[in-house]
Amino acid sequence: MRGRTGLCYSRGEFSQGLPLSVDAATVRRIARLARIAVAEDEVEHLRGELNAMLAFVEQLSEVDVSGVEPMTSVTPMAMKKRADKVTDGGIADDIVRNAPQTEDNFFLVPKVVE
Repeated sequence: MRGRTGLCYSRGEFSQGLPLSVDAATVRRIARLARIAVAEDEVEHLRGELNAMLAFVEQLSEVDVSGVEPMTSVTPMAMKKRADKVTDGGIADDIVRNAPQTEDNFFLVPKVVE
C-alpha cells in the first residue's frame, strides 16, 4: 500500500489507527532519499530499527492528552518583550559608509535591466 508520502506500508497508515511497518523496499527508498549508502546486508537490521521507531510512535499515540495544554518549555517562563517601535536603527551612516556610491543614506547600484 502506498501512503501520501509514496512510501510502502505493509499494514496501514497512521490515520487509520492500524499497526504500521516498513518493508525492505521502503528502507532502500528512505536511504536513497536521505543520500545514505546502505549495504544490502544492513537493510534487514535497519528495517527492524525503523519498525521499532514506528511502534514507539504508535505507543505514544495511545496516550490520552485531552485537557493537556500545549507548552513550549517544561518549566513555565515568560518571554522578554520589547516595545514594538519602528526606527531607522540610528546607524544609517555606519551602514552605507563602505558602499561605493550612496545618496541620502541609500545604496546606489548600477542599472542591470534596460
